Amino acid sequence: MHVTIEQAEKAIQAARAKAIELGTQMCIAVVDSGGNLKAFHRMDGAWVGSIDIAQKKAKTAVFFGMKTGQIGSLSQPGGSLYGIEHSNQGLITFPGGIPIVDADGEMSGAIGVSGSSVENDDAVALAGASAIGDTELPDHPWRT
Repeated sequence: MHVTIEQAEKAIQAARAKAIELGTQMCIAVVDSGGNLKAFHRMDGAWVGSIDIAQKKAKTAVFFGMKTGQIGSLSQPGGSLYGIEHSNQGLITFPGGIPIVDADGEMSGAIGVSGSSVENDDAVALAGASAIGDTELPDHPWRT
């Protein structure tokens, strides 16, 4: 099942509230399970460059069913996924992209956030994803 527009909007509102709490401006993207943009929000003052990064973080998380920071740890020089960021028209492999998992344990989409430190990006993404589902896939994740 794909994330619904109502869920995407709820995730964006929760992420936006967390960004305000942290005193930062973010770009927040929610994609469906196919990596297609479902909803997007650019807070006033958020960097223009963060638009693309937020969307790519969400796509990266949904394409591989894991948090972008996890992919980043595997894509370091000498790592098993070294160079992966050059695939799929560009991926983002640092924190701020998180899968969204529904009640049946299936990935329904992902959220990507950009605009601050990677720690803040990750916290804001987690707030958004957690508002509508789980963020960890079961051992045998859903695949397209």
